[in-house]
Order: sequence, then C-alpha cells, then structure tokens
Amino acid sequence: MMRICTYCFLLSLAFLVLTGCAVKKSKDITYSAEHKLQLDVYSPKKKETAKPVFIFIHGGSWNSGKKSMYDFLGKGMVKNGAVAVIIDYRLNDRTTYDGMAADAATAVEWIKQNISAYGGDTSKIYISGHSAGGHLAALIATDNTYFNNLKIPNPIRGTILIDGFGLDINSYLKNAEPKYYNIFTPTFTSNQETWVSASPISHLHKGMPPFLMFLGGKTGSGIIKDNSRFYESVMKIEPDTKLIVVKRKRHIGMIFQYVNRYNKGYKEIIGFMKEK
Repeated sequence: MMRICTYCFLLSLAFLVLTGCAVKKSKDITYSAEHKLQLDVYSPKKKETAKPVFIFIHGGSWNSGKKSMYDFLGKGMVKNGAVAVIIDYRLNDRTTYDGMAADAATAVEWIKQNISAYGGDTSKIYISGHSAGGHLAALIATDNTYFNNLKIPNPIRGTILIDGFGLDINSYLKNAEPKYYNIFTPTFTSNQETWVSASPISHLHKGMPPFLMFLGGKTGSGIIKDNSRFYESVMKIEPDTKLIVVKRKRHIGMIFQYVNRYNKGYKEIIGFMKEK
C-alpha cells in the first residue's frame, strides 16, 4: 500500500487534470453543528429533472483524509447524470468507528431532508466509499441501528463499494500482524465483541440495500480476502450482486481512476443507480 503522502499527492493532482464542467459546487455546508462537520454538494448548473443522489465517504485508514480531496469525483458524477455529495466525518483522533458511522448517518439524514433543493431525488439515495469509507458506507447501509437512533427509516437505496476495507474487520484483526493491529485498534478498540459489531458482514440481512462492488486486480491481499468473504456472504442473500474486478488497478488507483470523467466505472455506477 502506498504511503499516505503519495495518496494525497495523487488525489490533489486530480484538481489540475479535470477540466471545468457545468457543475455547481455548494461548499462547506454544515450538517452537524455539534461536531462541526461539513459536506459539499455537486449539482448541475441547469435546472433539470431530479437526479439520483451519490454520497461518497472518503478513505484514509479511519485516521486521515478530507472531502476536498475528491472534487474530481463530485464533478465526474454530475457529468455522468447524478447529484453528488462528499462528506467529512470525525477521524480516530476524535472518535471510534461508531462515532464515524453515526456522523455518516447524520449526513445522510441531512441529505434526505435537503437534497431536493439541489436537484436530487430523495427516493434515490445511494451511499459509496473507498477503502475505510467503504466500511462506513456498508455499515450504515446494513446496520439499521444508526438510522434508528435518528428515528428515521433507512433511506439508502443501494451501496457502492470501491476497494472497500474493513468489511469483516473482526477476521482481519484476529489475524493481523502487530504493526497493523496497533494502527487499527484506536478505531476499533481491542475488544473482539466490538470488532464483530463493527463488521458490516455481521449485519447482512434480507431486505438490505443491494450492493455494487469494485475491487482492484492488484490491490492489497488483505483487501482481496476481505472483499471475497464479504461478497460470498452477500451473495447468499442477494444472488444478483455484482463484483467488478478492475485489472491492473492497485488500491489508490481504484479511486484515482475517476479523475477521468469518461472512466467506464461511472457507467457501471450510474447503471446500478438507475436499475436498483
């Protein structure tokens, strides 16, 4: 896995590569005054019929990353026919995975209540994430506790994972080398019961939002094993779940590829959002 500094450099470079497009960016909208958390909304400049809503949760090992690094993805999704929302959430210097998931659910609640003003269809809300963000997306999609705490029905219509990690964090941490174990226990604690609750694989159930999964052909071995276990478990409940392996892509390249607004992954995502 590449160093975080390289990760940030590549994603920041996206700003320079992506040319301008007919997209309106509504920046730094507060969705949680309590925790001082904000989101960015990307919508078409022209008023059109309501579009499906794509919500993105960034990765960064639950300890780094920010929404501003993914401007290219927000613009790319709008150019391909959606309204996009990219959120910030508390990292593990402020909370554990549980607080992060609660933040993500609170953002979804805000989006459900407000996105129609930006041209989004409130009946077509999809959650997505890369790496650690994929974990949080899958967790709030499958564990209704987070929306029950907000006293609202789960509004997520589908879940899109981009090289997600931590989908079965229980199995990963039980077998992790000390150097990785020590990186992730601030987020997940050293309590195995907590690891089970934190694992989206533990919350799969009939009637859950359907999944679309992307996996890099050259991503990390731990991520490959994690996705394979999760996919096999999801398939037992949703047999039409699609797993797309992107050949020659490593973990960071799996998100960086979307700097190209014509990347075929956009077509797969929009197709999933229209179908489900």
